[in-house]
Amino acid sequence: MGQKGFFDVERRLEAISAKGDPLETIKKMVRWEDFRADIEAVTETKPEERQSNAGRKPYDTILKFKIVVLQSLHNLSDEQTEYLIRDRLSFMRFLDLELEDPVPDATTIWLFREALAEAGLIDQLFERFGQHLEAEGYIARGGQIIDATIVSVPKQRNTKEENEAIKAGKTPEGWEKQLAKNAQKDKDARWTKRNDESFYGYKNHVGVDKAHKLIRKWDATDGRARQSEAGRCARSLQHRQEGLGGQRRSVQIEAGLKEKGLQSRIHRRAARNRPLSERQKSANTTRSKVRARVEHVFGHQQSSMGGKIVRNIGIARARFKIGMMNLGYNIRRLVQLKRVAAAPA
Repeated sequence: MGQKGFFDVERRLEAISAKGDPLETIKKMVRWEDFRADIEAVTETKPEERQSNAGRKPYDTILKFKIVVLQSLHNLSDEQTEYLIRDRLSFMRFLDLELEDPVPDATTIWLFREALAEAGLIDQLFERFGQHLEAEGYIARGGQIIDATIVSVPKQRNTKEENEAIKAGKTPEGWEKQLAKNAQKDKDARWTKRNDESFYGYKNHVGVDKAHKLIRKWDATDGRARQSEAGRCARSLQHRQEGLGGQRRSVQIEAGLKEKGLQSRIHRRAARNRPLSERQKSANTTRSKVRARVEHVFGHQQSSMGGKIVRNIGIARARFKIGMMNLGYNIRRLVQLKRVAAAPA
């Protein structure tokens, strides 16, 4: 075993870079300072409101935000995040931390994320990065693919009566006296069915542009939300050229698209005693090739970002988790688009 040298860490980081550290690329590519004002407006105590200037200096806002991004990219708990920041040189470099620098603990990370979730800031953060994408030349062109996927929560072992009360927007009888139980129950999530299988949780509705496969619009709802939510997402894409998607064709959605001058590319579905014609089947096959692009988005989120399940409790936290997952996906997608653009023809 060789002796420790002054440049050991630097050499190790050079070796990591040579292997293609994606975090190094993300660190350079994202304009992190663009997020500072939005975040500090809801998380930082104003100087005149501080009771004392004593104590440890607070951690930098961008440092804490980059930690939340790391959590989203790698599906990490607060405790795992703290450990891996201390353990991984690539994480430390991404956060601009040296070996001797203090690392935010799990509680600090949780409190910061809670502040962002409670303030409902995720929409603003997502939009801020969307502005960066457009500034980089990745402007939404062509069709928009609208679809939704189920994001489950840990199953609630409730009685039928308790589920009925939750569905009615009430707190089940006796829960208010059982504070620990009440705090650990997600009363915002709802049951839904897909392919005859039941799920309890939320839905991630996204609008993905066909050209770049970037998420342009999104929304998070409880699992009970039907295709009307996808239609609402579709109607929000007012400046797009086409309406593509996984939502069901309806008179309301078709009229909304037509009113905005958008061309519908929504699948046609057979009805009882009204089978699809061969022409309609062929058109659906063509649409499926385009629609598959949104499935790539959901597939990446579920396989690499923990997109199958949310372990937070309540719609506010779930919405922040889902929103950060969509933001994290766009960050990774930008890296991939840049890499493809830079590759020799």
